Amino acid sequence: MTVTVAGFGPERVAGLLAAVDPGWREARIAVALSGGLDSTVLLHTLASLAARLPLVLRALHVDHGLHPDSPAWAAACREACTAAGVGLEIIELGLVPARGQSVEAQAREARYAALAGRLAEGERLVTAHHRDDQLETVLIQLLRGAGVAGLAAMPGRARLGRGWQLRPLLTVDRAELAEYAARLGLAWQQDPMNEAVRFDRAYLRERVLPAIRERWPAAPATVSRSARHLAEASRLLAGLAAEDATRVLDDGRLSLAALAGLSGDRQVNLLRWWLQQEGLRPPPAAQLGAGLPGFFTARPDGAPALRWDEGEVRRYRGRLYAFGRLAPPPDQSPAGPALELGPGLGRFRLVAGHEGGLRPAAGAGATIRFRAGGEALQPHPGRPRKRLKDLFQEAGVVPWMRDRLPLVYVGERLAAVGDLWIDVEFAAGPGEPALKPLWEERPRIF
Repeated sequence: MTVTVAGFGPERVAGLLAAVDPGWREARIAVALSGGLDSTVLLHTLASLAARLPLVLRALHVDHGLHPDSPAWAAACREACTAAGVGLEIIELGLVPARGQSVEAQAREARYAALAGRLAEGERLVTAHHRDDQLETVLIQLLRGAGVAGLAAMPGRARLGRGWQLRPLLTVDRAELAEYAARLGLAWQQDPMNEAVRFDRAYLRERVLPAIRERWPAAPATVSRSARHLAEASRLLAGLAAEDATRVLDDGRLSLAALAGLSGDRQVNLLRWWLQQEGLRPPPAAQLGAGLPGFFTARPDGAPALRWDEGEVRRYRGRLYAFGRLAPPPDQSPAGPALELGPGLGRFRLVAGHEGGLRPAAGAGATIRFRAGGEALQPHPGRPRKRLKDLFQEAGVVPWMRDRLPLVYVGERLAAVGDLWIDVEFAAGPGEPALKPLWEERPRIF
């Protein structure tokens, strides 16, 4: 089904893909298909390329479940993929809008999380974002007071799950896509949410951008160029932060003493970069700048913290720790030999092995509890028992994790503390079978 149309077509898409990702031809390709004009054109061009290139191509459609017509859109996507000879996976989310949360934001976050989870190692998700989308994104970010990274808008290539997201059409106007679809007689679905002016992006598209284009016809191209300049500036700032981190970063933690040697602007720049390296979306710049001085001025025995929707930064022994929002300390009721500890805390269980664990006879009846106060155990032969409070202090366990550490009990005796210590009374000997405490996805505790 190789088809060419003057100006825009499969060959141009191939060149644009090569510009954002030179290795795209050797990778598996998934096209994000909404069923709208833009993604329908993208599917058609990629299918045309796949007809004559050794491409492994499939499509992914996310049904948010937010509109009664969404099953019909999914069916239309299935028909389009059948006609194109492309396999399709439909991901049904069944979203229920959270009270007080932006429906746009919730749908976007859920969609990308679902798409990221479907990508194979190294697979490319190709999306149909174009130059007009970039203009909308820059304006929205500007009105939200975004910094350099936000105003850089959408990159052509970005990490997504185990693969990559590619946006090859960022230099293409939507009018070119519409002309391509009209000439080839392509059919697509119209999402009414795209025209509902109660949503920010739709309001810009329907009310604001027509006036901008009338006065400044080249606005999509010029704003896109500005976004590229800002992306360059963002990369330079990230490079500066990475250089500063070599002197300030200590095993994933920030040294306050070293951080104090930087100017205020570089402190905030480094803090934002560090949070991103930790997998967290930084708080607004104003909150970040206002919260940082408190870490330097708080009393030595104080517990200053910076909290926002996605995570926290806390200070302990002269270092800053960053982590996502943690579940509250679990209740004290005994649990079974395996336990989901809650958001941000991972999973804890006992697994069969050799050495470094509990004797199987002891571990067979083990339960998991949490601190109630006054616990003690003997981690080393020939040494006295110690209170957990003292062990935590000596080891430097961060205070906010001490009540969240799973404690393994045999009967009413404390046998193990997380994957840190085992009481000598219950420990397996050298070479003996053992039940080893395994804490999967354990957060930072030192």
